[in-house]
Amino acid sequence: MNEFPFGFNMPNPDDPDRGKQGGDGQENPFDQLGQMLSQLGQMMSQASTSSGPVNYDLAKQIAVQKLAGQIGFTAPAEAHTAVTDAVHLAEMWLDPVTTLPAGATSTKAWTAKDWVEHTLPTWQRLCDPVAKRMAGAWVEALPAEAKAQAGPLLAMVGQMGGMAFGSQLGNALAQLGSEVLTVTDIGLPLGPDATAALLPANIEEFTKGLERPASEVMVFIAAREAAHQRLFAHVPWLRQRLLGAVEEFANGIKVDISALEELATQVDPANPATIEQAMQSGMLEPKTTPEQQAALARLETLLALVEGWVDLVVGEAVTDRLPGADALRETMRRRRASGGPAEQTFATLVGLELRPRRLRAATALWRMITDQHGMATRDGLWAHPDLMPTAEDLDEPIDFTQRLGATPADDPIAQLERTEQSERAADEDKPGDDKTGDDK
Repeated sequence: MNEFPFGFNMPNPDDPDRGKQGGDGQENPFDQLGQMLSQLGQMMSQASTSSGPVNYDLAKQIAVQKLAGQIGFTAPAEAHTAVTDAVHLAEMWLDPVTTLPAGATSTKAWTAKDWVEHTLPTWQRLCDPVAKRMAGAWVEALPAEAKAQAGPLLAMVGQMGGMAFGSQLGNALAQLGSEVLTVTDIGLPLGPDATAALLPANIEEFTKGLERPASEVMVFIAAREAAHQRLFAHVPWLRQRLLGAVEEFANGIKVDISALEELATQVDPANPATIEQAMQSGMLEPKTTPEQQAALARLETLLALVEGWVDLVVGEAVTDRLPGADALRETMRRRRASGGPAEQTFATLVGLELRPRRLRAATALWRMITDQHGMATRDGLWAHPDLMPTAEDLDEPIDFTQRLGATPADDPIAQLERTEQSERAADEDKPGDDKTGDDK
């Protein structure tokens, strides 16, 4: 894991141009300001050019170069066949345990390089808010006079910042690409719509030490991917809610201006050691705001509901067919809930840990709903976000299940419409809304 806060990169201490004086041997104060801006731009990924806050071309280039020595660029034909067969079998097993039909219209066997290329557009959507906030916060805090004096330097610093963030993103994508098993492995819809994609080389590495046949693990992973794709394809609001929660968290980033002022007194642009000390002190790390905490809570609850639903339906689909299904389910639960290197890398990029911390509670709730009200009612709750269980419902699953049974359980949308009608009627009956009683 990167030892520095997300969105930051250390400047190059070997740069021969760092700390040079003017032609008269005296350091100009404006030169010192320019050096400070350059250093801060590198550290905080400052970006203000029209090309955007992150150099994604550089990110892709670095990721591909790092992965070139780890995993081949072309998945063999037998890998494509194995993935296609596994997904086809998984879809047949899933059909009887959920009302949501198959969501993937295309099945792919990706290399890590493929994963980088096909998920980069989504990473751009997730990382841009972080880079923009980090770039703009400290520039906005500069006095007007300093902004005017430093104006010509800001575009250059923006390019440097874009390269800095792009470099960090590229390294992170390389690490993620060497670990993820499927395109939905971290719980977000990172890839193209309706595309079920597995990474056979990573699955092969994951299988080592599990003491299960490779074909069994492949089918199990395929079932999880197919279940995720059913949700993302047939729950129209889900993709936007998940990605939107991440964006909302990133947009709420606030930099402590007082820390910047303290940094200015402690950092010598000509001395890399002072910059390193400032970075390791954490003084520039953004503080989590109440708004971000609320966004994070919503994201974690929704992730838990997604992962819990997938865990349940996959378990129902494969438990009687794969001898090692229970052990594989437990392995995946721990992998997702505890957070591995992939989740840690995500935290360095976006500033939050992408974990479904309430996964077991969500699985238990979905199980209770299924047992008491049936599969159709359980899956019908995905029809509208207002029908979904909340974090409080994960704490009190019995209460939620009982409320669900208090009205006709076979039509959640009708239940929602009745609730909305009641609320509208209550609003119309509020005193003071009648305009006919004007005595003037």
